[in-house]
Amino acid sequence: MKEIDPKRSIYDLTETYPELIPILKEMGFFGVANPVVRNTLGRATTLPQGCEKQGKDFAEVVASLKELGFEVKS
Repeated sequence: MKEIDPKRSIYDLTETYPELIPILKEMGFFGVANPVVRNTLGRATTLPQGCEKQGKDFAEVVASLKELGFEVKS
């Protein structure tokens, strides 16, 4: 299982698991598909922070990621 640490930046997570890019984009995190945005804002933003900025429920995002074979550390 692929483990996601919510304390790591979105940039780090997508470097470790590039397959997260289209998954997060489909969830509404459109900036993640732009390499410039991912390289700048993504380095300073964690998944929980991104959820907060996008008005998304972190628990729902975690549940969706679990369905896709990812495990989010608590």
